[in-house]
Amino acid sequence: MTLLPQQHVIENILQAKMRGKVTYAGNLSASSALNLTYVKPFDHPSGKGYQRPVDIKRCNDFAMYLSKGENSLYTPILINAEAHWEFSAYDKNRPAFGRLICKNRASLMDGQHRLGGIKRYTQDTNSDMQIPFLAFHYLDEDEEIQLFDIINTKAKGIGASLSRYLKRDSDDYSWIATELITRGDSPFHFIGSLTGKRNAGRHVTLQNLYKVLEILFKSIPTSQLTREEKLMLALIYFNGIKEIFNREWLDYKEYRITHIVCLNALAFAGAELFGKVINIEKKHIDYAQIIKHLQRIKSLEWSSEGPFKYLKGLNGSKTLAIDLKSLMKIS
Repeated sequence: MTLLPQQHVIENILQAKMRGKVTYAGNLSASSALNLTYVKPFDHPSGKGYQRPVDIKRCNDFAMYLSKGENSLYTPILINAEAHWEFSAYDKNRPAFGRLICKNRASLMDGQHRLGGIKRYTQDTNSDMQIPFLAFHYLDEDEEIQLFDIINTKAKGIGASLSRYLKRDSDDYSWIATELITRGDSPFHFIGSLTGKRNAGRHVTLQNLYKVLEILFKSIPTSQLTREEKLMLALIYFNGIKEIFNREWLDYKEYRITHIVCLNALAFAGAELFGKVINIEKKHIDYAQIIKHLQRIKSLEWSSEGPFKYLKGLNGSKTLAIDLKSLMKIS
């Protein structure tokens, strides 16, 4: 049902053209957006529906996101006015600036979960809010379906590594992982990828390092350190390993030491080691002991065809970590 009980006017609209299609850009109140739009479900009797059923969890997650305040920014919803919204310029000198007169409801093409979350948020807070929108004056049903398909199948997420990189100023592990890749004195400088794209020689992603750091600093003593102190610990620990196994560290194909399963194992062992060398009360870290313990694993065989050939997953990392801790004589 697309009919409105009465016409609705939206002020301060910019009219433009996109690839020959007339568009309108502006803002709607949340209550107006909910009243002025409708969704075409995939099982619509006309056979021209395409929208998935609403995922309540996604709506609730978006409502929770909005509760964070002014930093909760989001993209405009996308609408097909189906020629039911008419533009009227305020004056001849500004023909692209005016109001929309909405006679019928318009098809919500993209943004049903945002609107669902906004509805939940405004109900919970007894408030209203302005929602940015972009509306096409008219798309036929096939054009509408095609655009929906492009939006939901061609777009690609930025990936976990780039997301971590963008959060480096507000998240300690993201900052440390970034430093480990960008610093010239880091063993990961020549084998790490900031964006998550692996290529020849760069097979350890920022997200991989983030997970390694979560394991490495899980102990109670390290949780009380500054990010700069944690970075120094990571540099000393992994540089110590690289110095012992320099050839193995730089040859990903022939040796497994920088494969993620082995890096995680080294992180598990490192977490135990850090618990022994850090004295929070005395504010002292015995860096020399780290190197001393690492020297005890120098006989390990990291060859891709060696004892760790079939090591996989988190369980494989934990199994190897037990051997590493035993060799380091941590316990």
